[in-house]
Amino acid sequence: MILEGILQFLAAAVGTVAFSVLFSVPREHYPLCGLIGGTGWLICWIFVHGLSAGAIIGNFAATVFITLASRIGSTVKKCPVTLFLIAGIFPEVPGIGIYRTIYYTLLENNQLSLHYGRETLGIAIAMVLGIILVFEIPQKTINRIFQKRTSGIKK
Repeated sequence: MILEGILQFLAAAVGTVAFSVLFSVPREHYPLCGLIGGTGWLICWIFVHGLSAGAIIGNFAATVFITLASRIGSTVKKCPVTLFLIAGIFPEVPGIGIYRTIYYTLLENNQLSLHYGRETLGIAIAMVLGIILVFEIPQKTINRIFQKRTSGIKK
């Protein structure tokens, strides 16, 4: 299980960096984007497979982490939060759920279509709520905590 978790993290981190390239993120931010995306996916994976909490809860927890890490990263690196948030949230997007919903709709399997449709909608709502929750933390609070820790570090 640990080896699979490491492989999941690495795959998500590489995918996040690849998406960062497509999203035109500056090269110096690739490692942090990969770390945020990989760790977010690992959190989701642990919730779903290790804790049996379900995809919606796992995606909510991962989105909260990704959003908080993106806000902290943007404060420390002095760049827009969207560089890390959009790239980092990439592994959480429920693309397979959307595919399965459409697939089973076309096959006229209403039971599976509704199952995947509800799950996909739940994941999307959980992601939105996770982002909103973290953005309710005032930027001044994040600046106060993380600029003090980094202000003494010389570049």
